[in-house]
Amino acid sequence: MSVITATNNSILFQVRHETVLIEPYGPDTIRVRATRNGTVSDQRWTLEPPMPAEVTVTCDGERAAMVNGSLSFEIWKGWGGCIYRFLRDGKEILHTRDEGESATKYRHVSGNNYKVRAVFEAIEGEHFYGLGQEQQPCLDRKGCSVDTVHYNTKSTIPGVYSSLGYYFLWNNPSPGHVELGRSRTLWQSDCAYQVDYLVAAAATPAAAMRRYAELTGFSPEMPQWAAGFWQCKLRYESQDDLLAVARKYHEMGIPVNAIVIDYFHWTEQGDWMFDPELWPDPKAMCDELYSMGIRPVVSIWPTINPHSRNWSYMDDRNMLMRTEHGQYGTFDFHGQQTFIDPTNPATREYVWQQAKKNYYDYGIKTFWLDEAEPEVHPQLFDHLRFHIGNGAEVALTYPYYYSQTFYDGLRAEGETEIVSLTRAAYHGSQKFGSIVWNGDIPSSWKALRESVISGLSMGMCGIPWWNSDIGGFFFGDIEAEWFRELIVRWFQFGLFCPVMRLHGARVRTKNQVDRHPGVLEPSGGDNEIWSFGEENTPILAELIHLRERMKPYILRCAKASSETGEPIMRPMFFDYPDDEKCYTLDDQYMFGPDILFAPILDSGVTEREVYLPKGRWVRTLDREVFEGGRTVRCTAQLSEFIAFVREGAEVLEVF
Repeated sequence: MSVITATNNSILFQVRHETVLIEPYGPDTIRVRATRNGTVSDQRWTLEPPMPAEVTVTCDGERAAMVNGSLSFEIWKGWGGCIYRFLRDGKEILHTRDEGESATKYRHVSGNNYKVRAVFEAIEGEHFYGLGQEQQPCLDRKGCSVDTVHYNTKSTIPGVYSSLGYYFLWNNPSPGHVELGRSRTLWQSDCAYQVDYLVAAAATPAAAMRRYAELTGFSPEMPQWAAGFWQCKLRYESQDDLLAVARKYHEMGIPVNAIVIDYFHWTEQGDWMFDPELWPDPKAMCDELYSMGIRPVVSIWPTINPHSRNWSYMDDRNMLMRTEHGQYGTFDFHGQQTFIDPTNPATREYVWQQAKKNYYDYGIKTFWLDEAEPEVHPQLFDHLRFHIGNGAEVALTYPYYYSQTFYDGLRAEGETEIVSLTRAAYHGSQKFGSIVWNGDIPSSWKALRESVISGLSMGMCGIPWWNSDIGGFFFGDIEAEWFRELIVRWFQFGLFCPVMRLHGARVRTKNQVDRHPGVLEPSGGDNEIWSFGEENTPILAELIHLRERMKPYILRCAKASSETGEPIMRPMFFDYPDDEKCYTLDDQYMFGPDILFAPILDSGVTEREVYLPKGRWVRTLDREVFEGGRTVRCTAQLSEFIAFVREGAEVLEVF
């Protein structure tokens, strides 16, 4: 027999094998927790505390209901468990699926942990957006099957916006699986104490993203410098090499807002300090960069091995990620490495103190948090042990705590403009100023197209600051015509990303001379705007100048993100939720509320179709005005791009 009871703000369902608790979690939001254990856990993971909400609860012993603003929840007894559904403004949006037993399913793993899953009916015509970044061609996740894990080029944020008017947030940091199929919707975690998810009703995508930010945290305001152009490559081997590039940009009058010091500037993985032979005077280097208006950014890796000067101290104090069986190594890169454990507050404090002493005190206030997943091989998460639990339970939180390490450290030093470039994220990473990029993707047209989808998907996961390596990371040949075309089109895409950053491990040219023979990780080919052919240099220079002119607009958009949770780079339906066609567009998007950008995503192409929503639109190329509500065909030679501005918007003046 099962029992349904209620209080004035909760519903409790109990049966021999399951306990289900339903509670409000702020306005228009309901949290569901279900477990095989005797009581549900109050663990919030990375959620913010709930905001107040006024709810109405009714219960007759057989059925119960909760009304929280526009969201309603109904539960009743079923065969072997409970059945429940959610409604927004009286219309059903989510209904548990009968698969022969309870809609929440459990398979025992160890101790109090289970493989848990929640199964719902699929609804015809529903669209899903979010789930983090996948290197695949589907902006609409409906029909997709996704493993919820992090690895290089993939970052899972387990939540989706539904076109039916709600946000679904899966609140389990255990790796697992999601199916958004035609026959069912399934959410699964492989090792968890309980099922835990939230449903937030929202009349518009903008309202949904505000609610998501209220649940997980708002991003801080973007610093002015971060909205400009970032210069980066794999890698500048020395202080002299980096300064030579910075000086040349400065002499050319091209505004570089940031320049990145990539990996292996250090003495050993886990030392977090400059190699004094190649970087003899970091303070003087930083002073000169600042005098040119360039912000130094340094790469931090969370890898560490027994040769590091920090190993013994951290190993003795349980500050490192452990393995459940066998040796420490989980990543073989110039020898076996393990990773710091940022889920341990003591680790975060110690690592920050090393970064402060060896970077911040020289003037470096921005960090590139690479390997943030972390990148373990093989991906056997139950083999990993963290301060807060086994990896199979908590692995998805790693980038959250990694970013928190540097956010908290910088805040303690009195810094207020804090951003970190990071390769992975989780619910709430945005509140630490995380600028996420989509990892080491190849230099290809396919990767460019998928990058558009990655950026839009991350925006619908509450990550307003996103970017990709302009040109892709691997296999870009700076002497090849195909790549010289690709880099220009990717630069144009980068212009209309929240952060514009050039990076890549370019193919070394035949006549490239090693500047510092014997270094552990030699530089790739050149990767500055003058590296891709004389004919392209002025094109790329003008795009950087245009980016500088766009900064006031971008900063206004970023301020709106910090106040409302809205993404800067967003799908067309975000601004036009009543236009059904906008839910199907994955190769054009809005950049803030006033700019529509339609990138060229294929080699040799100089024209494409663009859908203009209702209203009047001004093409930036020639100021021609178009009536919306239709598809138009536009041409753009390699030196040109296709963008439209809403008629009357001030930003048109910068083009």
